[in-house]
Amino acid sequence: MGVRILDVGQCGFDHAAISGLLQQIASAEVDAAGTAGETEKLLQQNQYNLVLVNRILDRDGSSGIDLIKQLRQIPNCPPLMLVSNLHDAQAKAVAAGALQGFGKSTLHLPQVAEHLRDVLAAQG
Repeated sequence: MGVRILDVGQCGFDHAAISGLLQQIASAEVDAAGTAGETEKLLQQNQYNLVLVNRILDRDGSSGIDLIKQLRQIPNCPPLMLVSNLHDAQAKAVAAGALQGFGKSTLHLPQVAEHLRDVLAAQG
């Protein structure tokens, strides 16, 4: 089975940019979810190596950090990572059980690609 990632709450442009990076560095299949409900449904239907959550979900404006807290309650939840440029939001997400994430403005920095490779490699 290849690498499969769920990208939650991004607008179309950002989803395309994130998917492109993940396809380039890990040949990943990237699914998209717009809401908490869609996210939970996809997590029940598929096995993911990583779930990326936008700080503010584009479709409904809900909190990505709250969604991370909610998803952490699911047994065998895959690793979660917040997509945000804000350091305080990253700290809150890590405190809620997510891995250190990245911001959209840093998406094409080599250290972001390396961090994502490391996270995915740790998933086997």
